[in-house]
Amino acid sequence: MFQALENRLVMESGMETPGQRVQRVVQEEIVIFDYDPAWPESFRREKDHLVSCLPGDLIRRIEHFGSTAVPGMAAKPIVDMLVEVADLQATRARIAPVLEAQGYEYFWRPTHGDDGPPFYAWFIKRDPQTGARTHHIHMVEGHFTEHWDRLLFRDYLIEHPEVAREYGALKMRLASAWSRDRAAYTRGKTEFIVSVTASCLKEK
Repeated sequence: MFQALENRLVMESGMETPGQRVQRVVQEEIVIFDYDPAWPESFRREKDHLVSCLPGDLIRRIEHFGSTAVPGMAAKPIVDMLVEVADLQATRARIAPVLEAQGYEYFWRPTHGDDGPPFYAWFIKRDPQTGARTHHIHMVEGHFTEHWDRLLFRDYLIEHPEVAREYGALKMRLASAWSRDRAAYTRGKTEFIVSVTASCLKEK
């Protein structure tokens, strides 16, 4: 009921509803680029920015993950960042307003499926001139093991260039088939990621 009321008030104000905003974001074009050696520095600059402007008692470790963290790998030119926060509800109350005021897009996002717990805070940062995405910032608590297991996947790709090439080729095929459907693109990668991550967990 609260969400429906919020949607109605947003529509009356002429702004996007949360649902409309999600639909706009998931339909943005997917383009894969060759590896850019500037991506690690882009991560470091954004990490420094977040540390400088967000409450120090909430922010813990900040990691670069995803394909832009794997040297030599083709990727969407968007730096993925995984940020451990002490408390997600405090993140909604104290971090989201700070970043939204700076132009970041904020989503309270389900970890699985379309609508259901566990949720986490997700932000999109864009280039102010072009509107292109530059960073995805995922904020989770330390016990969200599924998110932190993505670091195992990252490290495995770094250590196994042949698997990284296979993953890169898969992404190219998916981006060609689903260039305007980010949900389908993500689903297409899931089996590969789950399989590699399971192997990593067995080796731990």
